[in-house]
Formats: sequence, C-alpha cells, structure tokens
Amino acid sequence: MIPVSDVRSNARDQIAHAVEVLGRSKARVAVFNAIYRGKKKIKYVQEIARSTGLSNVRVLQEGLRLANNDVVEQVRVAGMTGYKKYLFYSTNKTKVLRLVRNKKALSLFHTKTRPAPTTPRVVTVKLSVPRPRVRQVTVDDIESFSRVGEVDILVGTYTAIAEAKFKKGVARILGEKGKFQDWGGETNDLYTTKVRLSSGRVTTALAFKGPGTKGVLTPGKMGKHGNQIQRLFRLPADLYMVQYWGQIGEDVLEQLRSFAVAKAATGGELINYGIIDGDDSTRLVLAYPSAFKG
Repeated sequence: MIPVSDVRSNARDQIAHAVEVLGRSKARVAVFNAIYRGKKKIKYVQEIARSTGLSNVRVLQEGLRLANNDVVEQVRVAGMTGYKKYLFYSTNKTKVLRLVRNKKALSLFHTKTRPAPTTPRVVTVKLSVPRPRVRQVTVDDIESFSRVGEVDILVGTYTAIAEAKFKKGVARILGEKGKFQDWGGETNDLYTTKVRLSSGRVTTALAFKGPGTKGVLTPGKMGKHGNQIQRLFRLPADLYMVQYWGQIGEDVLEQLRSFAVAKAATGGELINYGIIDGDDSTRLVLAYPSAFKG
C-alpha cells in the first residue's frame, strides 16, 4: 500500500509528527517501540501483546492509531493483523523516543512547519477516522431462531441440559449435519455459515459453556487461560456469540464488544455480537423441542 498523501514534509517534520502521535500514551509508545525493535519488518498483534504485556485489543487500538497517522503500515497476512516498519522511523526510532520522553528537548526541536515561534501558539490537527460498525444482537434478532418469539418463560426457571446435547440441538436448528471440526483447542464451539439475520446469511462463531461451569459466567471461566473469547475472534465471522446455562456477567459482554470494535476497526465491516443466557437457552429448547431430543 502506497500512501497517497504525506502529512510530513521533511525529516525533522517526520520526527516531530511521530512524537506528536505518540504523545503521552505509554501503551502507544510501547507498541511503537515493539514494532520498531529488532530486524523483523512486520510484527503481528500477538507477538506485540506478548512483548508489551498489553491485551490484543489494546494493541489493535494503538496500532490503528499509529497506522491512521502513517507512523506504521497496517497489513493482513494469512488472516493475521500486523504492522510493517517504515525505513525512516527504523533509522530515527531512538531520536523519536528521546523527544517523547524529554519535553524540553522537544520544545527546542524546531521544524519547517514549526519554526521557532516569536509568540506561543497552539495548532490543533483533527483527523477523520471512520467509527467501527458493531451491533449487539439477541436470539430474537436471529431469523434462524424465529420461533423463540412465541415462547415466554418465568425468568430463572430452567433445567440445564448437557453441553454436547445443546450444541447438537443448535446445529439441527441451523441445518448443520454431520460432525464438526474442533478448532482453537475448544471442543465446545461451533462455526457455521447457516445463521440468518435480517441482512441474510452470516458466518457465525458460537462458544458454548455447559452446566459444568457454575455461578455467573466471567471471562476467567472461559477456557483454561480465560482467553476463549479471544480465540473465538480469531475466526473470520460476522457474528460472535457466547451461550451459557446461567447468568452471563457484564465483563463477558464488554469483552465481546471490545473485540468486535477492534475487528470492525481493522476490517471496516459490520461485526455482530451477543449472548445466549440460561433464559434464552430455555426458550430455544422450548421453541424447537424436536431438535434437542436424543
């Protein structure tokens, strides 16, 4: 990808531009430093997260800010988001970071577009960044589950069924047949292209948590390392959902939204996300009783 415009007019302006973009954000500085450390031309989100201690979502957010300001180039390779170095900033990384950390040195670092002022002045630059398109959905919004609209239950009155049985029942409703290939180390997830929303068929990734999990569902209870939602979003999909036979905590919904925003920001497409708690799970079973037999 070749930039069609350059907001930086010469070497000193380029350095000052990067310093301004990095600002006082420790996370953004850490991501910039990780991208330009070493000889690798491209650093991927996962390895940046490991080296900085930041979450994948935070790396995506800060990486997007750097890419939108032309400090790095955002790339997609084999389905993974990465950031490619610019040769100029590889050469001037040390100077950029020194000016970020030293306000006095920065105040004396004059450029063509910021000459030594006779009087103090403030220049504000506003950049237009498209807002990520995300939407929260429920079982009532999914046309494939249209019969749930005919079912009302007393909240909290349900009997959980086995995880494998519920997953098989959902697959039957959607018209998925046969065995499903497990992915990402999880045996309780379903990946399908047969879910229908009002917009038509959408590729969907669903994570199931059976009755073996107790209490309010939190991110820490999802997967051995609490990263099941993160792995769910590694799949290319338009809709991501978590099902659980009980109450689903706000942290799970917040994490779903955060990953949806990050994915929408990098790809530009509409990303849907949602939950199916114990009440909605019961409505599905009652609406499609034959699907959950056997």
